[in-house]
Amino acid sequence: MSDLEIVVPFWGEPELLYLTVESVRAQRSPHWRLTVIDDCYPDDSVEGYFAQIEDERITYVRNERNLGITENYREAIRRSTGDYIAILGCDDLLHPDYVDVIRRTIAAVPGADVIQPGVDVIDEHGRPVRPLVDRVKQRLLAPHGTGIAVLRGESMATSLIRGDWLYWPSLTFRTETLRRIDFRDGLPIIQDLALLMDIAFAGGGLAYNPTVCFSYRRHGGSASQKSLLDGRRFRDERTYYAQARDLAESKGWRRTALVARMRVMSRLHAVTELPAVLRRGTRAGIQSTLAHIFVV
Repeated sequence: MSDLEIVVPFWGEPELLYLTVESVRAQRSPHWRLTVIDDCYPDDSVEGYFAQIEDERITYVRNERNLGITENYREAIRRSTGDYIAILGCDDLLHPDYVDVIRRTIAAVPGADVIQPGVDVIDEHGRPVRPLVDRVKQRLLAPHGTGIAVLRGESMATSLIRGDWLYWPSLTFRTETLRRIDFRDGLPIIQDLALLMDIAFAGGGLAYNPTVCFSYRRHGGSASQKSLLDGRRFRDERTYYAQARDLAESKGWRRTALVARMRVMSRLHAVTELPAVLRRGTRAGIQSTLAHIFVV
């Protein structure tokens, strides 16, 4: 098994990036390589930070022009030379056993296209938090049990379209799979779910190892939160759920199609967000949230 390729597409707070990098350097396993792809973030100190690191496993590159998040993900995949790749957020943290857990999972499920390890959640200050969305993900939607759970094809698609319980920055992918199955354009807010569903529609597999080895950082002012207030989040979700329903019907996956049509968890999410949207959202955000709850 080759070293795990870890790539961090960077645009954000440099101090949080440095914590992410240090969490990679603290891995117990030496079998990793790290590439940071700076998408022209306007801070000259970032390059200086990497210049003083003497570790041949770590590479820092700066794009010639700003690519944006989706194209920077594609650049990460283009640069990868390993069999497996993890595309981290530039503010999340690996626990010291992350690489070990991923490598053990790959050895146990060698055909997996996606590996999801156990995750805990922290806020912008690094404090443990358990928002409602994460309690639902971890208690209701994720597979239960102490061993590795494996989902493939229709079972993977149905599980994810019921409610996306995965944490994108924590995932490790088979690199060949990401080269074969590209991101969908036009759905920037939920491009992660769309890609994972396309992997499932192509017959791919997901391995879930519940061993907690990753800290996912939630920000109150994140792009995802802003998209809820201005209406983009639920608009994009409705668009994609309709696409997923049609794809499932074309494959004869009736249960997947039904779950996509009803989108119960997605509607409930809109219900929980409605008070905040009514207080702070735009008119378009309020209309989009109400439509998401009531329109079939």
